Parts: sequence; C-alpha cells; structure tokens
Amino acid sequence: MRTPLAKHVLIGRHEEIEQIDGLIRAARAGRGGALVLGGEAGIGKSTLLDRAAEAASGFRVVRASGAEFEQGMPYAALHHLCRPILEHVPDLPEHLQEALRVAFGTRPGRPDPLRIGLAALELMSAAARVRPLLCLIDDAQWLDPASSRTFVFLARRVPADPVAVLVATRSADELRELPGLTLSGLDDENARRVLAARHPFPLDERVRERLVAEAHGNPLALLELPRAGGFLLPEPASVPARVERGFRARLAELPDDARLLLTVASADPTGDPGLLWPAARLLGLDVSRATADASASGLIEVGTRIRFCHPIARSAVYRSAGAALRRAAHGALADVTDRDAAPDRRAWHRAQASPGPDDDVAAELVRSATRAEARGGVAAAAVFLERAAALSLDAPDRTERTLAAAHAHLDAGTVDRAAHLLAGLDTATLGDHHQARADLLRGRIAFTHGDGSEPIVRAARRLATLDPASARRYFLEAVEMSLVVGRARGVVDEVLAAARAAAPPADAPDLLDALIALSADGYRAARPLLREALAGPARTHQPGLASMIAVELWDLDALGAITDWLVGTGRESGSALSLQLGLGLVAADATVRGDPGRALAAVAEEEAVADAAGLPPLIYNRLHVAAARGRRAEFRALSRNAARVTNLAWMEALLHNGLADYPAALAAARAATSHHDLFLTGVALPELIEAAVRCHEPAVAADALEALSDRVSGPSGTGVAAYSRALLTDDEDDFHEAVSLLAASPLRPYRGRAHLLYGEWLRRQGRRREGITHLRTAQDLLTSSGAEAFADRAAAELRAAGEQPSRRGSPAYEKLTVQELAVARLVAAGATSNEVAVQLFISKRTVDAHLRNIFRKLDLTSRHQLKDHPLDS
Repeated sequence: MRTPLAKHVLIGRHEEIEQIDGLIRAARAGRGGALVLGGEAGIGKSTLLDRAAEAASGFRVVRASGAEFEQGMPYAALHHLCRPILEHVPDLPEHLQEALRVAFGTRPGRPDPLRIGLAALELMSAAARVRPLLCLIDDAQWLDPASSRTFVFLARRVPADPVAVLVATRSADELRELPGLTLSGLDDENARRVLAARHPFPLDERVRERLVAEAHGNPLALLELPRAGGFLLPEPASVPARVERGFRARLAELPDDARLLLTVASADPTGDPGLLWPAARLLGLDVSRATADASASGLIEVGTRIRFCHPIARSAVYRSAGAALRRAAHGALADVTDRDAAPDRRAWHRAQASPGPDDDVAAELVRSATRAEARGGVAAAAVFLERAAALSLDAPDRTERTLAAAHAHLDAGTVDRAAHLLAGLDTATLGDHHQARADLLRGRIAFTHGDGSEPIVRAARRLATLDPASARRYFLEAVEMSLVVGRARGVVDEVLAAARAAAPPADAPDLLDALIALSADGYRAARPLLREALAGPARTHQPGLASMIAVELWDLDALGAITDWLVGTGRESGSALSLQLGLGLVAADATVRGDPGRALAAVAEEEAVADAAGLPPLIYNRLHVAAARGRRAEFRALSRNAARVTNLAWMEALLHNGLADYPAALAAARAATSHHDLFLTGVALPELIEAAVRCHEPAVAADALEALSDRVSGPSGTGVAAYSRALLTDDEDDFHEAVSLLAASPLRPYRGRAHLLYGEWLRRQGRRREGITHLRTAQDLLTSSGAEAFADRAAAELRAAGEQPSRRGSPAYEKLTVQELAVARLVAAGATSNEVAVQLFISKRTVDAHLRNIFRKLDLTSRHQLKDHPLDS
C-alpha cells in the first residue's frame, strides 16, 4: 500500500481502468493475458495494481515486488509470487517439482531456466483450475533477471489459462515484448480534483495552481509536494527528486530512534520483522516507541512485512543516513541474520558494514559467489566477487578476485562493468598467468564490439610455454571469434599464422594442427587431417567451429553427429545455448535435405528455447528456410535484423539463383566468398558457379569450381561439384555423373537441381523428350523439398517444352503455424501432451488448444489420424 489516499489517485484513469478490467474479464472467461504498466515513479501504477486486486472478485491474487537490494538473488521475486500457491506443487510432474525446489533453494542443484519457466507455468495453471488467478508484479525495474525472464515467459504463455498478469515498472526493457500501457501525467483539471480530494478545505488559488504546475500531473507529487516545499518557488529538480525531498523532510522531523529504525528497515530488502526488531534492539532502540513514531510519519506500514509507502521513500531514508549510520544498520542486520539459513544475505550485510578492507569478509563473499553461481545467479556472483576484491588486503587475492569478477560480469552481460574492472588492474605487477587471463577477457569484451582476436592471440602467445594446453585452446577460440567478427578483414589466416609460430605441440594431431595445415597448404592437403579432427574431441570441445568445418567440407555425417550431441547435451544439461545451436543445425540439416516441415518445427522449438531462457532467437535458420523456399519478401523482412549473420550473403545467393535473378545471385555469391577467410565458403561455391555461368563469367566460375573440388568428397559433395562442373564444361558426361552420384544422396533439393540443370541443357540441345523426363523429376523433387522457386523454374521449363507441369495442393505445413507444426510432428511421433509441453515450453492446456486447431485445419479427428498424415506434403 503506497498511500492511504490511493482512491483519490484513480481520478482521471478511466481508460487505464477499462483496459485492466478488460484483462480481468478475459481471464475470467478463460482467455489469459498480460499488461505492463509503465511510467515514472508516483504516476499511479501501484495504485492501479491495488485497484485491480479489488476488482478481481472470485480471483486468487498473488503478488511479487522487485527489490533494489535483491536484484542479485536469482528467482527471489518468482519465489515471492509463487509462495501462496505452492500447495499445488504436488500436482506437477516430478521433474518440474524438482526444478522449482532447486530454484527456490530448498533442494541443492543448479537451476534449469528452461524447466523452471515451464514449472512455474504449470503451477499457475494448476492453481487457476481451482479459481482464476491474478498475478500482480510491482517495481519490475528491480526484479532479479532470472525472475524477470520467467515472468515474461509466463505472460506470453497464459492465453489458454484463466490467468491475468499485471506488471508495474518504471522502465520496461526486459518486458518490452509484452503488451504495454504507459501512464502519463494527469491533466490540470484532474490534478485540481486530486488536490481538492486531498484537502477538505479550499486551497488558495495561487497555491493550488503552483502545486499543479510543479507536479506535472504526477499524483504522488500532488500529495507530497506540500511537504517538499511546494509552497515555495520551484527549483530545477525532477518531480521524483522533489518528492524524495518531501520524504526526507518527514524523516527530519522524527526522533533519532525512529530515524535509525527506518535506516535499518531501508537496509533490509526482505521487510522481515523477525530481522528488524532484533537488529533494532541490538542497536539499543526502544522498539515500541520508535516503531510508533515511524509509523505515524506514514513512511512505513507495519504488518506481517515492513513496507515503505513508496520505493522513493526507502531510497530517501537510506541515502539520508550517513555512512557510519548505514554501516551500523548493516552490521546489526548481519549479526541477527542466520548464517546457515541466509549465508549470502549475511555476507552482503557484513560487506556493507565494513569500513575498510577485511580479508575474512572478502573470503565469505567469495563463498557466496560460488553458491550464487552454482544456482545460476551469475549477476549475483559478479557483484559478490567485485565487493570481495575491493575488501581484499592481499594483492594476489585482490587480482584473482578482480579477474573472477570481470569474468562473471561478462557471463552476466554487464560488459562495461567487466571492462571497468580490467582497466583498474595494474598490468605492470601481473604475472604471466594473470596477464593472459586479462588479455583473454579483454578479447571477449572486444568480441562484443566486433573485434576480439588480437588480445586472445596475445594471451595464447604468453601461455605457449607456461600452459601449452590453455594456449592451444585460446588460439582455437581466437579462430572461432574471428570467423564471426573478422571475416571482412581475413583475420583467420593471421590468427593461424600466429599459432603456427607459437603454439606448443600437442600429444596427437588435433583440430588446431589441421587448421594450421589448412592455412599453409590448402584444403586438398589438409582435408584428411580435418576429417580426422572432426571424428575426435573437436565435436564436443569446439562444436561451433567443428560444425562450420563440417559444412565447409560437405561432411553430413560429421555435421549430424555434432548436431545430435548439441541437442542431447542441451536437453540433459539445460544449456539453452547448446540447445539453440543444436536446433539451429537441425533446421539447417532439414533444409538441405529437403524436409521443410522438420526445419520449421526445429525453428519453432528453438524460438521456444530462446524465449524460455530470455535469449534472442536465432535468425540464420529462419533466413535459410526462407531462402531455400524462394520467399523473397520473407527473406528481406528477416534480413533487416541480421546484419551480423555470417553467411547471409550465401543465403541471398541461394535465394536469387532459385528465382533466376542471376546478376543478384552473382553479386551475393561474390560477397559470400570474397572475405579471404578459410571457412563459410564451401556452401556458397555452387551458387557462385551457377550465377557466374549464367552471367557469362567463366573465369570466376572456373576458380570457384577448383575451390569446391578441393573441399568435397563423398557422393553428395562430389555430385554437387559434378553438376557445377557440367555448367561450366557443357559436357553431358558431367551431368550423367551428377545425377548418378546424387541418386542416393539425402540432399533432395540438390538432387532436384541436378535434374533441373540437366533437363534445361537437354531442352537447349533440342532433346525435348529426354529433357521433359528430367524436368518432371526435378519438379517433383524440388516441390516435395519445399524449394518452391527452383520448382517454379522446372515448371517454367516444362511449359517452354510444351508440357503442362504438375499441380500440387498446399502441403500440410503451409496450413499450420510453426508452433502448431511442431506440436503436430511431436504428437505424430507418439508424444503425449505433457511431453510436448515440456519440449516446447508451453502448458498442457496450450498443447491441447493447438491440437484442436490442427485437427480443424487438417480435417482430422484424432491423434491416430495425425500419425498417418503426411505433414511434409
């Protein structure tokens, strides 16, 4: 409760109330939803939450609130929200029960964000089956990141449940994907009405108008400015600052004991009377009198929890206290906090109470950081380690903790903070190991800005004799980063040249040795070493780099093994990044094999994983599907947000070749192969050859054919090379070889393209009947592969030969949304609704709703029929 006069602040909020009431009505009817209320402090967001709770008759209301001092505690706010409905935990599957217990700290283990979001969703769904549920989340700008991501996950998945989610925040960066409503200030007329309700006797007109002008329509300001100097000339300060001054004015009027009690309360984010009263007694306060005085000021409300009337009030109290008073408050709270039940909170209070370096407190903070990291609280670990470094007397310990804090900040995404910590290190006093670690971190920071190889190479060189294994890992990391951020400058060769000069020998040839050989001698010489490396530990130690090389060599077996490992590891460990990368490769594999339904289902699952983990979804897999299908408008829309997709130009070349726009395909293929790096060229070379031949650039095509022939082996790769060679040589034997090699290839689109090119050649040679046979085969293969643009080329060639092309209806995957397609494929494979819900991170009710839509769109009535339905045709 922010103010006893909350009802007056609702003046002028008719539209906002109607929108909130609509959300509640929809939830009552079983159509859940979410709404984010944004606006500055004091604008009335919290009051609207209170009013929503009053309006939601028949609902169960659960609340949570972000706390500035709890931002580093993972899942703290989610625990507050779920606590009233934990009696429904036994209704959940055991693995989801376990996920919540780990998240809430009642069971040891590392939280799995993917399962925690689904567990919270199922918990709310279970509670909503008893009666509708209203979730109110206040001060969301101070939510811990883990809870914030989970709340977004929940809010996007409640439409199938009678659940309404209402969030209030000052800034909505984390919540921008949700429907929002920004509260503006009241107009002057409504501001006067608020003042009239606040003051039973008429105000002097000049005073009233001055208050209206100073408040800028902020309801809290209208109530507080009289205490903040609202009767004086206005000062150049923001409305929240003026309001804070009003709270400070109230504080200044209180006795010393009441002010100290409020300082202790402001330093404790839990609002737990079981901590506040013992800490106050430890400081020698008369608790009853101090509490009575503090309550009478209206700054706090005393109940089962101690709540400030507004977050600005808490901030005003804490900042008004001097450093010594704050240290005393934190020291008392540390002394009364249970070292076993809340060791991390105790460590933090001890740290805030320390007037200077203290190795004992620093060591306790390091232990807290270890616990936080084990529970997925990387942001908390970073803060603990940074404070531990500041409190460390021993210089080596201080350096070690600073580097660890910088690493944790990088993992948490607070890159600027990591850079600041590294900038503060005295590099002249660092040993080689610490210097190398600092260089590695600088490289990773530079990577986020677009160039990170040079510091990492420097670190690898430094460790070449001290730590050979680490040095080799650093060189490989520099190669991988360079592929992503340095392609335009051809820096991969530079990194490998440095590795060739400085990398210590390995016990047995590995991926780095293969890459060094590639850089020195080319693909034809290095190909056996690369294939051997792909069959070894590189699959699991450097899966991203290994997958790029597998694609470059057209090695489908190696790529499939890497994909299976990434997906399996991601599911088992809960690693969202591994699962995203693995599913992205599943989509790529399905696309090149001509299985668009499987590709789109993988895209849907990857998006679900990204959403559950609070990560951006991959773009390249959706671009690849759009390019392979010849969807120009879709490709262009996606590519607007794909500036850093490494192989974007290759996909563009594939798209334009399918559309027979050969000049555009040539320009894109040249861009895809002109970066002078070693990788991400192989798949673009066939596109470059076809476009160059069509644009009468035989020299360009010949060079590209030589590069492609150096890379490929096996029927699929050599078959593609054969039809590419046939385009250049105009030799029918090469077309025969291509069709023969690709006959058993799993790459249906490329098999179809071989028949298309051969059919086109035969028609031009006047061998119409033979050409028609190949063109019909091409149309069938390309249509069933989802390669719509290439299929249209085959159809156009058939018409030119005087034949009517085949007509096919829309495939099943065209009738379904990508999430419906993912559900349909899983159910068709025998998965239950619960199993589908787990894999796609949606509620069982949502799965059942999707199934109803699927049955309607495909004219089916049962799961059994779905199993027999050709979803990819």
